[in-house]
Amino acid sequence: MTTHRKQDLPSKHCAVCGRPFTWRRKWAACWDEVRYCSERCRRHRREARPS
Repeated sequence: MTTHRKQDLPSKHCAVCGRPFTWRRKWAACWDEVRYCSERCRRHRREARPS
């Protein structure tokens, strides 16, 4: 069994709050489409910061 350290996992920045977040197992199939760090940020996506 291979163990992974959290620092070795891929990460992104949230489109709303700009905070970094790391890969989660539930996002394994759709990591390319994930844009928000949480449900709260996803609900507030209309207020997204301009990039």
